[in-house]
Amino acid sequence: MTSGTIIPTISEETTLQLPPSTDHSSNDHAVYIDGEDDDEDNEHVLQITFDPHVRANRRRKSSIVSMERLTLNSTIHGGGVGVGAVEAEFRASRSRSSCFIHSHLEAYQDADDNRVNGPLECNRNNPVERIVEQNIPPFMSKSELSDMVLGVGELSKRFSNMRIKIKVKTVMILTKTYDKSLIKHTRRLAEWMLSPERGKNYIVYIDSVFKDTPELDIARFFEQYPQYKSRIHWWDAELCATKPHTFDMVLTLGGDGTVLYASWLFQKVVPPVFSFALGSLGFLTKFDFPGFQETLSSAIKDGVMVGLRLRFQGAIMRCIDKAGVENKDRDITAEILDRAVNRQLTHRFDVAYTVLNEIVVDRGPNATMSATELYGDDMHLTTVQADGVCIATPTGSTAYNLAAGGSLCYPEIPAMLVSPICAHSLTFRPLILPDSMVLRVGVPYDARTTAWVSFDGRQRIELQQGDYVMITASRFPFPSVQSKGENKDWFDSIRRTMNWGVRARQEAFT
Repeated sequence: MTSGTIIPTISEETTLQLPPSTDHSSNDHAVYIDGEDDDEDNEHVLQITFDPHVRANRRRKSSIVSMERLTLNSTIHGGGVGVGAVEAEFRASRSRSSCFIHSHLEAYQDADDNRVNGPLECNRNNPVERIVEQNIPPFMSKSELSDMVLGVGELSKRFSNMRIKIKVKTVMILTKTYDKSLIKHTRRLAEWMLSPERGKNYIVYIDSVFKDTPELDIARFFEQYPQYKSRIHWWDAELCATKPHTFDMVLTLGGDGTVLYASWLFQKVVPPVFSFALGSLGFLTKFDFPGFQETLSSAIKDGVMVGLRLRFQGAIMRCIDKAGVENKDRDITAEILDRAVNRQLTHRFDVAYTVLNEIVVDRGPNATMSATELYGDDMHLTTVQADGVCIATPTGSTAYNLAAGGSLCYPEIPAMLVSPICAHSLTFRPLILPDSMVLRVGVPYDARTTAWVSFDGRQRIELQQGDYVMITASRFPFPSVQSKGENKDWFDSIRRTMNWGVRARQEAFT
C-alpha cells in the first residue's frame, strides 16, 4: 500500500460494519464481522455464508457470521450425538445457504455434510435452475454456482483491503519434503514459535516424515527443551483432510510447489497460508525467510492481508453401459447436453479433486494426439484435437497455462483460462471464460485412444471413451497471506521471476 493509505483492520475483539453496497435492491444484506465470544477454543473461527433468509431478486451480497455467535451444545450419548437446539438451527440455516467459504478454518468438521452430499432439488424445466449434474454429489445448480462465484469474488475484494487479526494458537509447518537443507529451518522456526519470549503457548505441528530424520534430531531437541515436548505434534495428510480446523495458520517453507501441496492437502477448508520463499521461482511465496521473526511478529500483532485465490473442482464422470447398446453407437454430446431434460442417467460420479493451478486433459502415454469434446454450460464449444487442453485458474496462469501459450491473468479476475496444448489446428486459440461457467471435457465414444486427466500435476487418472471431467469453481478458495493489499505483490512477482516487460530503454532522438 502507498504511504498514507489507511487499511481497515478486522479485530476479533470488535465488530466492524462494512460500507453498504450502492445496490439499493439489496439494502437488507448487511455484511459484518463479529468476533466477540468467551469461548477461547473457538474465538479465532470466522465463517462466511450467504444469508439464507434473503429473498431478493439479486442474491449478490454476503454475510460474514462468527461461529462464536452460535454455541454448539453437543453431547455424546452412547455413541450417538445429541445436538442442541442452537446447533440444529445453525445446521438448518447452512443447508439453506447458497454457499459458504472459510477465510480461516472450520470449528466443527463440515456441518453441511447433508448439503454437500445430498441430492439437490430444483425446477428442471427452468433453464436457469437446471441441475449441473443428475442429482450426483457434490454439485450445485447453475444459479447456485453463479451466486457462489459472485459472492466469493466480492468477499475477495473486500478482504484485499483489510488487515485481519488472527488469534493464532496452533501452527502447521509445511516444509519441502525432498530438500534436507530446509529441515534446519523447520527446527529453527519451531524453536522460535515455542520460545517463552512469544508470550503465548503456541502448538506447533511438524511433518511426520521428519520425525526420525537426523537433521531435525527431535530426541536431542526434547533433551534440550523438555518443556516443549507437549507442544510439538506431527501432522500427516489424513489429519489435514479430516480435521483442517486443527490449524489456525499454515507456514510453508519452500517454493510454489510447496504452496500447491498445501492446497492439495486441504481439499475443502484451508487455513490461512503464510508462504516463505525458499524455492526456485516464487510466484506464490510472498515473504523472505531470513527475516521471519519480524515478519511473523508483525503479522500476529498487527494482522495480515488475505487474498482469496479461486480454486477449481474437477469431477470425473464415468459412462454407464446400456443394455443392448454398443458404446460406439452412442453420442456423448447428446448425453451431456440433453441429460437434465430427458432425465436419463448416462454417467455416474467417480471422484472429485480441488486444484489451485490447473486441470489438464492430455493424450497421456498414447503416441497420437487426443480427440476430446469441450462443452461450456449447455453448449458444445469445439472439438479439441491436440496433445491436450489446459484449464487453469488465474493463479495457475503463470504455470502450465503460460507454457501452453495462454495469457497472464490477474488473480482477482473471475476467469477460467482454456489453452490448447500443441493444437492440430492453428485456429484454436486460448480462451478466457467466466468462472461461473461449467466446463466439461469428454472423450467421445468413437475416439481412437483414451485421454488422461491430471489435477495440479499430482493425481493422474485415465478417461475411457465416454467418460468426461466436469470443471467448476470450487466453494473453497485458497486464503493466501499477502505482503501487499489488493494483490499488488502479484506484479512484483512477475517482474521478479519473469523479468516481465524488461528491455533496454529506447534512446531519445539527439
